[in-house]
Amino acid sequence: MRIGELAAAVGVTTRAVRHYHHLGLLPEPERRANGYRDYTLRHAVVLARIRRLTELGLGLAEVRDVLADEAGKDLVEVLTELDEDLARQEAAIRDRRARLRALLETEGGPSAEGPLSPELAALFREMAQVTDSPMAAKDREMLALIETTASPKERKRFTELLGGALSAPGAKERALRAYALLDALADASVDDPRVDEAAHALAACLPAGLLPEGVGIDQDSSFLRAFYADFAPAQAEAIRRTLRIAAEGEQS
Repeated sequence: MRIGELAAAVGVTTRAVRHYHHLGLLPEPERRANGYRDYTLRHAVVLARIRRLTELGLGLAEVRDVLADEAGKDLVEVLTELDEDLARQEAAIRDRRARLRALLETEGGPSAEGPLSPELAALFREMAQVTDSPMAAKDREMLALIETTASPKERKRFTELLGGALSAPGAKERALRAYALLDALADASVDDPRVDEAAHALAACLPAGLLPEGVGIDQDSSFLRAFYADFAPAQAEAIRRTLRIAAEGEQS
């Protein structure tokens, strides 16, 4: 048989046959006097086995291991490992689909900052009822970042603290005032007297225990430098003061 006839008989492409030759999976046949390869039934049997193994999901390196063992002693082991790997993938896909369903079924649909956990999505809906200010939008982006990078335990603690604080009496009014003060600093100088007012207003919105230990003290961290760079100078200064106030409150 020529290469095209072999490929057609097994149901693969001639390019695949040449690739298997290159990888050493399929032995090179002898050539006729005219230079054409002369494939035998044995080549078709091996090629068919390669196709069956790859269709099961084995990688070509794994196929080589199976073919190298003439007795097929490790085939069961290889297939068992493949089955276990597929089971893990199946479980991961089920988990991802469950998370997607939770997002799609969230009241009002996924938020602009999403995808988010149902807890933080609910918190954002509460925040949206407070104000649609630019500073509030930045706040939601930062909360989404924290949720992404925090551990599940810390994420739960974080959302519970914020949710409790926002539902406290007068909390929405305090948040509305703080955001309005911060928005008004967009074009202000860092020595504007409203900077200190905004800092104290924002600090009054933060629940006790919200800030991780050390935040507000290490003001020179690379993360905080990048964080402040996203705000106007006066707004960044107000947030710096807020963190100092909150840190002092945690230590007192």
